[in-house]
Amino acid sequence: MVKLTMVGRLSDGLPLAQGPRYVNEENDNFSCYKQQGEFILKEISRGSLEPSKMTIQVDHHCFNYMVENGICFITLCDSSYPRKLAFHYLQDLQKEFEKFDMSLIEKITKPYSFVRFDGIIGTVRRQYIDTRTQANLSKLNANRRQDLDIIAQDMSGIVERRRKLEILEKVLATPRTVSPIWSSPLLEVIALKWTPITIVVVVASILLWASLVLTDDFTG
Repeated sequence: MVKLTMVGRLSDGLPLAQGPRYVNEENDNFSCYKQQGEFILKEISRGSLEPSKMTIQVDHHCFNYMVENGICFITLCDSSYPRKLAFHYLQDLQKEFEKFDMSLIEKITKPYSFVRFDGIIGTVRRQYIDTRTQANLSKLNANRRQDLDIIAQDMSGIVERRRKLEILEKVLATPRTVSPIWSSPLLEVIALKWTPITIVVVVASILLWASLVLTDDFTG
């Protein structure tokens, strides 16, 4: 069953539209899955997920996404839902989305404000609720010998990779500073106190050495 659908813009990772809620609103997992969908959209917009089509496994569900013309279509399904049918669903959404003026799409600034497409998502989704309809069986049986050449990854691996990248970015962005040993207040006090004394001792030593050298020259 298709449980969540999200359409987003790749240029900035902005979610534009979403379908009606298909899981119980009292179920905390919905907000969690929605956040994961937004995370996937951001990763695609960053270029961290390069394939134009991918399946991402999480719990007993799968996120399937498809990228076309700078727009990303994401859906969350039960792991038992036919993946081939899930991508047919995304392709149908993409065809409907192409009917809109892209110049208007680029002007959207608020998340999920393209509400005109929410209703279209609900309409298209209803065609994919029952996998045993004649239309859906025909889609599943078409080119049965051809497997979907789509990469599958686990959500935990993608999250861990993002965490490591963020740590690396912080390290590279941190300016190099003087060692705290040399910048400690105690050493500053010692330096202020003993530097003048050290200079006097050095100058006196030089003068004493010079006087001794001159004395030797006159007595030699």
